[in-house]
Amino acid sequence: MSNPLASLPSESPSDIVTIEQRAEAGLSQGQIVIRRFVRNIPAMVSLGFLLFIIVFSFSSVGFDVFGLHVPGWWKFDYIHYTDIERPSGAPTYDFPFSFGNHPLGQDDIGHDVFAQVMRGSQQSIIVMFVYTAVAGVIGVVIGALAGFYRGWVDAVLMRLTDVIIIVPVVILGAIVGRAFGAQGAFVLAAMLGIFGWAVLARLVRGEFFSLREREFVDAARVAGASNARIIFRHILPSTAGILIVNLSLTMSGAILLEAALSFLGFGINPPDVSLGQILALYQTSFTTRPWLFWWPGAILITIVLAINFIGDGLRDAFDPRQRRMPRKAGPYRQLASLIARPFRRARSDGELTR
Repeated sequence: MSNPLASLPSESPSDIVTIEQRAEAGLSQGQIVIRRFVRNIPAMVSLGFLLFIIVFSFSSVGFDVFGLHVPGWWKFDYIHYTDIERPSGAPTYDFPFSFGNHPLGQDDIGHDVFAQVMRGSQQSIIVMFVYTAVAGVIGVVIGALAGFYRGWVDAVLMRLTDVIIIVPVVILGAIVGRAFGAQGAFVLAAMLGIFGWAVLARLVRGEFFSLREREFVDAARVAGASNARIIFRHILPSTAGILIVNLSLTMSGAILLEAALSFLGFGINPPDVSLGQILALYQTSFTTRPWLFWWPGAILITIVLAINFIGDGLRDAFDPRQRRMPRKAGPYRQLASLIARPFRRARSDGELTR
């Protein structure tokens, strides 16, 4: 008598291969990350929204590059004001396609709200990128040196990091904003970034602690590579996934920090404009003239949410444990199938009797 189980295929190591792994076979690590990120719909939609806001805000009211003003396509700017066209500066937009001169309304003295919101968006975007760049460079360098050399180097750098961490962010930001807020968003973001690297430095230090003991580091040292080459050419690229994810989240923190400082009066100073400054100026108009409050708040929330969704997409793309689907049904799926089988059979019998 033959064994009925002999005809069943035996499990082999190839059965452990997942659908995702089979689809990614033959691709480089960079191609795999890009492929996973592109397939993440919320992250791609958020990236599209963020790019649209960046292009729209900088092209609408123009911007300055090294003292050269690049004009925008919008007819009003954020500094000059005009006569108020409607009572209380209400929006001139009429459904469906009549925009008028001030589709988002005007403030108390006649500033165009659209121009001010676009300028505030520019400031938030500048702060986001400059703050992240400065804090990222300082945090990576300090964390890498502390994690690689250990000993007294680690002790000194981590005590400096502890000093930065224990100071409340709002207090430190208020001091920096009071001193450098009048010099524009670029200088303010750079000075804030000098004090915003502590968390990233601790993260990089922990990664270097584990990676410096790996075989590829020993092989590079035996091959005669210098410490600087081992740090920046061998170990640091291995932390790229964690760095990119945390830097993306640092961007949203930078925007909220600038908005909070401007809301409290310690950020960007008039006649320049920021979203937090607009929210602080018209917080009492929340119910009477909502167009002065809702639009800067909506743009601020949209930028922060978009960056957070992009960060989640990057985390999923770099994490090898994400989106793994087994070839065979797992025990829980098999159990659910056994429980549902009588109901499916009864349903099919009922349809046949009809």
